[in-house]
Amino acid sequence: MNWFKDALEISTRGKGLYPFTESVEARIREWDVQEGMCYLYVQHTSASLVISESYDPSAKMDLEVFMEKLAPENQPWHRHTLEGADDSPSHMRAMLTQTSLTIPVDASRLNLGTWQGIYLFEHRSRGHRRKVLIRCLAVD
Repeated sequence: MNWFKDALEISTRGKGLYPFTESVEARIREWDVQEGMCYLYVQHTSASLVISESYDPSAKMDLEVFMEKLAPENQPWHRHTLEGADDSPSHMRAMLTQTSLTIPVDASRLNLGTWQGIYLFEHRSRGHRRKVLIRCLAVD
């Protein structure tokens, strides 16, 4: 077995889902991983990782609206607002989603479902440069 590791940087323009499946698969091809497991981890408390529908753009829009309704900004009970009205809600949204993903690799490709894609979910209103750690355990 071989262990590969690196980090991907994803620039965001504010709230929303940012696809990065292709970046992960490119790294897997560079490493020539035929079979194994891919681990992704985002090192932030106001962004998360999700696997979601990657075919129809309306699915992405619905998820973004859903999250806005689930954890809205400017609530009178929010105390953590040091960085603005999106401060508390961004942490709540990250708590409700995931900070890590594990995906099998087969035939040098992520073994995702037909319509699945990997997204960084930015929960802050302004853009950020997010770091996603990628680790891949390759079976010889």
